[in-house]
Amino acid sequence: MNLAIDAMGGDHAPKEIVLGAMEAVKEIANLEITLVGDEEKISSYLSDSTNIKILHTTEVITGDDEPVRAVRRKKNSSLVLMAKEVKEKRADACISAGNTGALMSAGLFVVGRIKGIDRPALSPTLPTQDGKGFLLLDVGANVDAKAQHLVQYGIMGSIYTEQVRGIPSPRVGLLNIGTEDGKGNELTKKAFEQLKQTPINFIGNVEARDLLNGVADVVVTDGFSGNIALKTIEGTAQTMFSMIKKTFMTNMKTKLAAGLIKSDLKGLKDQLDYSEYGGAGLFGLASPVIKAHGSSNSRAIFNAIKQACHMVDHNVTGTIEETMKSIQVDEEE
Repeated sequence: MNLAIDAMGGDHAPKEIVLGAMEAVKEIANLEITLVGDEEKISSYLSDSTNIKILHTTEVITGDDEPVRAVRRKKNSSLVLMAKEVKEKRADACISAGNTGALMSAGLFVVGRIKGIDRPALSPTLPTQDGKGFLLLDVGANVDAKAQHLVQYGIMGSIYTEQVRGIPSPRVGLLNIGTEDGKGNELTKKAFEQLKQTPINFIGNVEARDLLNGVADVVVTDGFSGNIALKTIEGTAQTMFSMIKKTFMTNMKTKLAAGLIKSDLKGLKDQLDYSEYGGAGLFGLASPVIKAHGSSNSRAIFNAIKQACHMVDHNVTGTIEETMKSIQVDEEE
């Protein structure tokens, strides 16, 4: 298996990307990685090049670049060349921690969509109290959506959760303002009725307050609502730990208490770190494309690589395509 990785994308590139890649080729059998980016900068961190090669380029798409324009104009950027490796079948999947919009554009324009999927969805796995996690899609690939798009998200999410995460008959919920049938706006009402007709384990509407309790294995929503939910969860976790730290630093007594439970607090923080589940998959593209968090360290990159390998090994893309052929999703005007 060969993966292409944008070595210049992310806040800690290329160091953490290179370290994560080296860890992955040691741990995962028959894995070869192509690091795309500045060879001189990559080589300064590449202490072991076993099963790792470099595709050199000095052009980079930054976080300030306008995504579509950057993909079209910066054809030799590390992100675009990475996507071309997949398109031209030299790589089975690709990973970037860089500009999310540019990765989405490269996925659409270079890698291409699965036949039968109207719009890809950006889909991270988020933590739950029981440690199993849940898949949330979409979290920003498309801020506007139609009912059939949400149905496609549900099908793709169900396939991924069963095939890659190993959860049989995953529970698929629709994010809404109440759990009762008939709740929500026109979009969610239509999506609810259509999701009931699909061969997935649709459990109905779910509320945002129950997400981290593990109410569903897959939660479907439009990209606007999904992005708000994601950022709210992120912000709440960060604020909570900041408040806990401040409390424990109040006086000598609390500082002593903090020392006693330091390892337990770290374990809790790791449990809430969704990078432990890998990156956010861009589901609906013709090959697996993974968006790692912009602040990814080597461990997060390693987990994103494992995620990509699982998607390839379990033929998630092919399964989605075959499933879509057998399902008729009503299109709206």
